[in-house]
Amino acid sequence: MSEWQERMRMYENWKSKGLKLDMSRGKPGADQLALSDDLLEARWVSPPMAEDGTECRNYGVLEGLPEMRRLFGELMGVAPEQVLVGGNASLALMYDYLAQCLLDGAGAAPWSQQGKVKFLCPVPGYDRHFSMLEQLGIEMICVPMLAEGPDVALAEEVAKDPLVKGLICVPKYSNPEGKTYSAAAVRALAGMRTAAPDFRIIWDNAYCVHDLYDTADELLNLLEAAKECGTEDRVIEVTSFSKITFPGGGVAALAASPANIAAIRRRMNVQTIGSDKLNQLRHARYFQNLDGVQAHMRKHAAILRPKFETVLEILARDLTGVASWTIPRGGYFISLDLPDGTAARTHQLLKEAGVVLTPAGATFPYGRDPRDRNLRIAPTFPPIEELRQAAGLLTLCARIAALEKNGTV
Repeated sequence: MSEWQERMRMYENWKSKGLKLDMSRGKPGADQLALSDDLLEARWVSPPMAEDGTECRNYGVLEGLPEMRRLFGELMGVAPEQVLVGGNASLALMYDYLAQCLLDGAGAAPWSQQGKVKFLCPVPGYDRHFSMLEQLGIEMICVPMLAEGPDVALAEEVAKDPLVKGLICVPKYSNPEGKTYSAAAVRALAGMRTAAPDFRIIWDNAYCVHDLYDTADELLNLLEAAKECGTEDRVIEVTSFSKITFPGGGVAALAASPANIAAIRRRMNVQTIGSDKLNQLRHARYFQNLDGVQAHMRKHAAILRPKFETVLEILARDLTGVASWTIPRGGYFISLDLPDGTAARTHQLLKEAGVVLTPAGATFPYGRDPRDRNLRIAPTFPPIEELRQAAGLLTLCARIAALEKNGTV
């Protein structure tokens, strides 16, 4: 019996079990969600008055409660005055800002009046960034991720085109590779030359406190670096409590220069009469400050670390010499690079056996991985035992796809 036949026999045995395993999205598991259940207690919103006397059950306060702006300021390393607090999703803040640039401009003519606008996208990257840009009609240009961050030299060369209006990325524990941009990369992005005066960097700092280990990666403050370069207006930073408390019931915020904050606030004044201030109030009272957030995140890390280590052990056991993968120190993903031309087949085999992964190609714009090799693994949601099964089946399918690609069936 050939190796392919033996592995297919093992695969059919797995397939007959009728598995339903999910490693598709970076979702917190039930044990992580339970960490924040106390936040739902009524005492956190009683009395429903903010520290400045704002009645949180009523309309108003576009920019967010002062205590919530202060807390987000600590998370992002900016003054509270540079923070606008939104609803529950940082994706919505990014989408709204890009739509604002298309309709009203970013200190110049509206992007929609300038021609076919383009954005730089470090790859592999976050599929929802790509979906958002595609839906808005913004052309995407791939920029390879290097060891310390995106290829800034290439980005700068491409940005000689004035229709290249920005770059979007996850700079700490990047999605999907788990890389953190080096200080040199951050400074290079702050100071890179662009033909477009209205160039924007959408700095999706989703995992700013999502460390797996006590020794955390350090990310240089892009807003400070840009201010030193005289490019402060190019930075739009977002983050949220989505994977700190509840993904459907957290709080999101945006940080930017005073000029950008003023422009966004003018748009918000038409768009809304204010976000959920009761939710802001309970988050601010529950955590108090950055120390409170970090203490809570250590509880998350204690749950997540064994899950990541389980997957990494299985990858090392089964795919050493066949594939490569990242070993992140935080965030929500592991990036797996298989032999060229085998990611889609591996994904197909997994799907047929009952294991759901993010589709092959999703980590590239338009869903097109030019080498058909990258898969994003999300180890966070399944319980450990299900994770062992899913990871073991993943490596088996990867081996089968590699044998088929090499013609050794």
